[in-house]
Amino acid sequence: MSEELRKGFDFLERFERDRVVTIFGSAQIAEGHPIYNEAMALGRMLAEEGITVVTGGGPGIMEAANRGADEAGGRSVGINIYLKVQERQNQYVNESIGFHYFFARKIILAHIAQAYIYFPGGFGTLDEFFEISTLISTAKIDKKLPVVLIGKDYWETLRRWLQKTPVEKYKTVAKNKLDIWTTTDSITEAFEIVKKIPRKIHRHESI
Repeated sequence: MSEELRKGFDFLERFERDRVVTIFGSAQIAEGHPIYNEAMALGRMLAEEGITVVTGGGPGIMEAANRGADEAGGRSVGINIYLKVQERQNQYVNESIGFHYFFARKIILAHIAQAYIYFPGGFGTLDEFFEISTLISTAKIDKKLPVVLIGKDYWETLRRWLQKTPVEKYKTVAKNKLDIWTTTDSITEAFEIVKKIPRKIHRHESI
């Protein structure tokens, strides 16, 4: 574990001067799906703005975002995970690093970026969503870093459950903790939010 973390932080040094956005989303969404096309278009827009695009390096939404960035001539980064049932690295990654431990991988996905964009996904995407939400709500990550959720039908359903159950019924989550995200159906709106990130920002308390 310690060796993987050391390797990961060495890898981060390549991007110290970059503006970086991490994009999360399902590995199951195939080429030709409307959400795949949106992720690819957003990856292209970010790359054309000079922003480095980072994903988990796998198929689906990850592939789409990497593809858009790579085809636009940008930095297209994959933070991969080694699985027994191998999640292949997509062909549009032009810089990558691999991990055996999800814990180490998530640390690097969090530390590398100044903004986070989420498309609909499964358990992995939700795990990464709650990881970043927890880090921001506990001030481990600067609350000024944008978190954008694309797909209101998907994300507002989760938000309503959080509002009704943890916030109102059980009072285990403060209401203002639900204000750290922006939810939209527009990749243009997402782009306009994250393109404003500066090159230098205090991303995480340990950096």
